[in-house]
Amino acid sequence: EIYPGDWSSDVCSSDLDLLKLNVGDQISISGIIYTGRDAALPQLVKLIKNNSLDFNLKGAAIMHTAVSDAGVAPTTSNKEEIESTIPFLSENGVKIHIGKGKLSENTVKSLEKNNSIFIITPPVAALLNSKVLKKECVAFEKEGIEAMYKLKVENIPGIVAIHKGKSI
Repeated sequence: EIYPGDWSSDVCSSDLDLLKLNVGDQISISGIIYTGRDAALPQLVKLIKNNSLDFNLKGAAIMHTAVSDAGVAPTTSNKEEIESTIPFLSENGVKIHIGKGKLSENTVKSLEKNNSIFIITPPVAALLNSKVLKKECVAFEKEGIEAMYKLKVENIPGIVAIHKGKSI
């Protein structure tokens, strides 16, 4: 089972798993997450629309971050290039969006409609980088550090910031 404080993103394909969480819950994320930010997320939306995506995002978690040797740390999720993709990605299976910043009321409603959540995590690259066990570029390699990566992570700290139509 999944409980706040001990939560694994790779078992989150069930809407029932997310219903156990509430806004304000402190969680620890372990498992597989994907990364994407300004350059990658709009391209990801195009791939999905064209049925050209090579991997399955159903039940997936996406962290709004670049990936470099210096580490990973969330970027501001309410930038147009990022926030505009959240409703579409949620409709197409992404259940967890990880980043930082306040999202619009429309995005909050879209997350509720699709039973997806927004998690905030501390923007501390040294801490988060120590939680990355493995990384693999899975799309948009030409974008460099803004390419899309698949990460295996252990104990990424986070707080449920948006869920069930509520926001902290």
